[in-house]
Amino acid sequence: MTEKQLSGEVYYPSEEILKNANAKCQKLYSFAEKDYLGFWESEASNLNWFKKWDKVLDDSNKPFFQWFINGKTNIAYNCLDVHCENFRRNKIALFWEGENGDIRSFSYFALRRDTCRFANVLKSMGVNKGDRVTIYMGRIPEAIIAMLACARIGAIHSVVYGGFSVEALHERLEDSQSKVLIVADGAFQRGKIVELKKIADEALQRAATVESVLVVKRTGQEINMEFGRDMWYHELMHLPIASSRCDIEVMDAEDPLFLLYTSGTTGKPKAILHTHGGYMVGTYATCKYVFDIHEEDRFWCTADPGWITGHSYVVYGPLLNGATSFIYEGAPTYPYPNRWWQMIEKYGINILYTAPTAIRGFMRFGDAWVKRNNLSSLRLLGSVGEPINPEAWKWYYKVVGGERCPIMDTWWQTETGMFMITSMPCTPLKPGSGTKPFPGLQVDIVDEGGNSVNTNDEGYLVIKTPWPAMLRTIWNNPDAYVQQYWSKFPGMYMTGDSARRDEDGYYWIIGRVDDVIKVSGYRLGSAEIESALVSHPSVAEAAAIGLPHEVKGNAIHAFIILRTGYEKTDKLIEDLKQHVGHEVGPIAKPEQIEVVDSLPKTRSGKIMRRVLKAHALGIDPGNISTLEE
Repeated sequence: MTEKQLSGEVYYPSEEILKNANAKCQKLYSFAEKDYLGFWESEASNLNWFKKWDKVLDDSNKPFFQWFINGKTNIAYNCLDVHCENFRRNKIALFWEGENGDIRSFSYFALRRDTCRFANVLKSMGVNKGDRVTIYMGRIPEAIIAMLACARIGAIHSVVYGGFSVEALHERLEDSQSKVLIVADGAFQRGKIVELKKIADEALQRAATVESVLVVKRTGQEINMEFGRDMWYHELMHLPIASSRCDIEVMDAEDPLFLLYTSGTTGKPKAILHTHGGYMVGTYATCKYVFDIHEEDRFWCTADPGWITGHSYVVYGPLLNGATSFIYEGAPTYPYPNRWWQMIEKYGINILYTAPTAIRGFMRFGDAWVKRNNLSSLRLLGSVGEPINPEAWKWYYKVVGGERCPIMDTWWQTETGMFMITSMPCTPLKPGSGTKPFPGLQVDIVDEGGNSVNTNDEGYLVIKTPWPAMLRTIWNNPDAYVQQYWSKFPGMYMTGDSARRDEDGYYWIIGRVDDVIKVSGYRLGSAEIESALVSHPSVAEAAAIGLPHEVKGNAIHAFIILRTGYEKTDKLIEDLKQHVGHEVGPIAKPEQIEVVDSLPKTRSGKIMRRVLKAHALGIDPGNISTLEE
């Protein structure tokens, strides 16, 4: 970071934030720029290894990169045992609150104890190193215990978001060839029960490899328990087999840790494979520097463990840093729109990491619901999942953060495992920009020929150097891994996103390449049009797609959700078209704006624009197993 004056609207960090930040930007960026392997090696050295690596990076078989060659470790050991062996033994690792008001907490000692007990249960079921275990439940502590137990004994976990359809669960069970399914009887969501076990039973009718089903009692409703296959978690955890001592499986740095299926915004889900060593180093370093984790902090990432954000920044990143995390089971606005703000006040949350979808949802209710509670404990805010439009950014900053909390706007993917473009507390911020690549990364924006584009020109976002937490392959499909990520621009990782870089070197993510709309030869990002619509006081959420047009090539069609107090009128629709024209340019005016009650989203909050497009064209939307509703 330089001292020169930055262009545009800039929010500079306070002296207090700068003084206390873990990351000293200039020093960190300089070190990583001069010696990026040295930077990652120094971060790895902060963690526990049973045997140190012989070499930091092996790039002899590109693009199948390997990190920390011959290093031996175990991520679960670093998440739990390391802290139990020092002063954090009795520190709270997790606070949890259920939607119905249930409350639980776990010290690092208690979390390790229960992880060891459940790891022994899994071993008694015949689960060995390399076996796959599928986890299907809501946001409850047992989901995290199950993940850590798998990691402890070297099993590969595959977490499926609680509430996915029968078909989605079945696909993942079959593809991973899972031996065991861990499921909750149900989950509380908006005061209703999501019948997880019932969904699982249907999926299991066609899942031949599953031998055992372990059932966590959460809701207590009547469920089917198949004799010889289904067993209660709580009963197993009280048997002699569930000893609180469980030896750590020594894992090679490149041994698989988990499979995670991408959200399927472009079709059939793919199983992304991450490993113990590199993923551990990447999530540890990014969590430490970006969220500025201090010993006394209470950190809340609102994501579900079923998504990469949950894996990296609910489970592994915070625990590797010895942090105290908070987890909430239910819906953000149940039973009232200030549920989140009540819990921030109640638990003294210092850091809040959430999605623009949630922020825009809260904006619909106005400022008063936020201001009912004391949010003075907050020191840092974060955004994840999609580009955050400047209007939502400013509302988040002013209303939730009280104009004192910097916003860590993070761009990354299931495939990257960790933050790639992100601000840090020491970074001057521009609303809507993820700012710069994390230290140790080389990122670029290129044209169709793979050449760097000019300042403020749009192009393909690519990553030019390997990074520790990168995916290693697509499970059982290495050819697809090469084809999808490394073939368009040989030697560069193709993210599938478009972006631009401004005169200060700040990155602005525009959207998926397939979400770019070409109108009369002009390339327009759906995110740009959606941001313009949401900046109008009447619009809560928006989605924009391109539909074929005989003159323009494509015409923009927009779908909007109105805020409370507004009704659809011809005048309002015309005003919105003019507003987009004013904000983006005349070429961006939507041909049609449709008012809807909801938008099709994946359960991680991403709008499935291809579903809207298929609906508008009257064609089959393809695989929609990841659709929220």
